[in-house]
Amino acid sequence: MNSIWSPSYTLLRTRLRELRERAGITQVQLAAQLGKPQSYVSKVESGERKLDFLEVRDYCVMCGQAFTTFVEMLEPLLEDPSARQSKKRNPPKA
Repeated sequence: MNSIWSPSYTLLRTRLRELRERAGITQVQLAAQLGKPQSYVSKVESGERKLDFLEVRDYCVMCGQAFTTFVEMLEPLLEDPSARQSKKRNPPKA
C-alpha cells in the first residue's frame, strides 16, 4: 500500500486536481456534486485525505471524465519513475 506522500499518490492527487480545473469546476461545486463539504475536496487535493477506488471513480465522473479514460492516462505515468518524481511534496511537519 502506498503512503499518501508517495510519488505515485502525489501524481494521482495532481492529476485529479488538474482534471477538476480543466472541467472548470471549483472545489465547492465538486464537493456539492459529491455530497461532501468543500473541505473534503481540499483535503484530497492537498494530501490530507486518501481516496479509495470508488471515490476516485466518483471524482472523475463528476468532472466529466470516464474513469477508464482517467486510468488509461494515469497508468503510463505511474510506470515512468521520472513522471512520479516531478512533483514530489513533503508531508507537513507535525
